[in-house]
Amino acid sequence: MSSTNYHELPELIPDELIERVKALSPAQLCDGMASLGIERNGCMDASLMPLDESKFMVGTACTVDTEDGDNFPVHVAIYQGKPGYVLVVAGKGYTERAYMGDLMGSAADAIGLSGIVVDGYVRDKTGLAALDIPIYAKGFMQRSPLKKGPGEINTVVTCAGVKVHPGDLVVGDYDGVTVVPRDRLEEVLEAAEKKGDYETKRRAAIAEYRRCKAEGRELPNLAPGWVTEMLEGK
Repeated sequence: MSSTNYHELPELIPDELIERVKALSPAQLCDGMASLGIERNGCMDASLMPLDESKFMVGTACTVDTEDGDNFPVHVAIYQGKPGYVLVVAGKGYTERAYMGDLMGSAADAIGLSGIVVDGYVRDKTGLAALDIPIYAKGFMQRSPLKKGPGEINTVVTCAGVKVHPGDLVVGDYDGVTVVPRDRLEEVLEAAEKKGDYETKRRAAIAEYRRCKAEGRELPNLAPGWVTEMLEGK
């Protein structure tokens, strides 16, 4: 611990907010942040993708700042972790070494972490994908990590292009990872839920169009209102 600057875990995001998040997608949360003018809309780099697209990740951010494939601080953070947290590893996109493999992933899974996000490469792809824990990385490299320190744990980091504070919301699915600032979480949820309601209505309109087409009835106007408004405004 002496070679790693360690800060305590942040407070978990309340369960009632997490449950609201589970009804949304990272894309809807991005749209909610876009409507509020939040930088980058919380979207991590497109190259950061899941090892298993079927898993949904949601939890409270705990962070690691490291570089050059050094995973000593990642080890420390995993063993200090608790259920409900997503480990966000700001690895500076390093590609020459893996930051972790299936043994570290298995430990994180056993502890009950809600996910791991690595701005860098990992190894043991099939072993990591087979775990229950959702894991995101930028690629794969079989060369082993370094173990030297120092590192920063639970400090503000930049991971895959997004600034992450310990305690922020981290959500991921097959599209990628979205980070929502904790101090704006409720307003983002409200905006994302509004977008979700809009999407539900659009899906109903598309389904009605399909029914009319199949039954040979007059086709309703399928274009959203905002499209019509923009066309009329030209």
